[in-house]
Amino acid sequence: MIVVFGSINMDLVARVERIARPGETVLSRRADSFFGGKGANQAVAAARASRGGPVRVAMAGAIGDDPFGEACRKNLEANSVDGHALRLTDEPTGCAFITVDGSGENAITVASGANMALRSTDLPDSLLSRASVLVLQMEVSIAENLEVAARARKAGVKVVWNFAPVPPIKERAAIAELLEVTDVLVVNEHEALAIAEIVGEPVDGDYLKAGTDIARSFEVICIVTAGSRGAFAIAPDGSQIHAAARPIVPIDTTGAGDTFVGVLANGLAEGLEIGAAMERACAAASLSCLTAGAQAGMPDREALERHLAQV
Repeated sequence: MIVVFGSINMDLVARVERIARPGETVLSRRADSFFGGKGANQAVAAARASRGGPVRVAMAGAIGDDPFGEACRKNLEANSVDGHALRLTDEPTGCAFITVDGSGENAITVASGANMALRSTDLPDSLLSRASVLVLQMEVSIAENLEVAARARKAGVKVVWNFAPVPPIKERAAIAELLEVTDVLVVNEHEALAIAEIVGEPVDGDYLKAGTDIARSFEVICIVTAGSRGAFAIAPDGSQIHAAARPIVPIDTTGAGDTFVGVLANGLAEGLEIGAAMERACAAASLSCLTAGAQAGMPDREALERHLAQV
């Protein structure tokens, strides 16, 4: 089983000609609502990739007692994500405000709401004990994430931690504490450079050197996703595995990173080697960019297999 501990949001998306600069107003014809939150996105991606396979997906998260919260709960259920560990709180359901420009790039502001009320105790031992992979992100309390990760490591569960969005951590010791309970760290180029800066590694803008230094210094597998350049897994000994990205013309890149993480978790839970799991994850992330919305384009297992079979 894959267990995702993390955020649940409703995304409000506006398409614009270009993303507004500070102090500038840009008009959009309309705003559309989509299900989101990095935790929920990763759970849905994992569940769709797992459909018809041996692995099940469960999520621990927090929602508000409001229409957004009820809709998010039903969406997880419709995607075959076990939601028995969802907690109803007095805080409003998390909401993300997203603008997407003509090239498919995006800018995102998140109102955390109920996500910051999530506690490690919301994930019961009875559920964690059934997991082979635990997936974490940075949209809920770092302290609660650390507690859950420590419990998972003690139980022999593989911890996949997506360091996104980059939190306001400035101390090397805090990063070390996080990575001590991590088996696989997933970052994009910017997040890799941010960690390297925090821990004092001079990398001069080289995200692969940053990933290599992180892997060596903290004894983790560091996966750096690099958009159209694919993804790189770097082991503590410095060895690298590259998975290529499939060429596409993106419509909306929102959720591509979460698709990668969820499908990667599925591959690891099904016993794939890291390279094969990354290949599937890269293919799924590419497919997710062909439809607007974080979850709308996430492929199911059948669509992913068809795409992988294409030369």
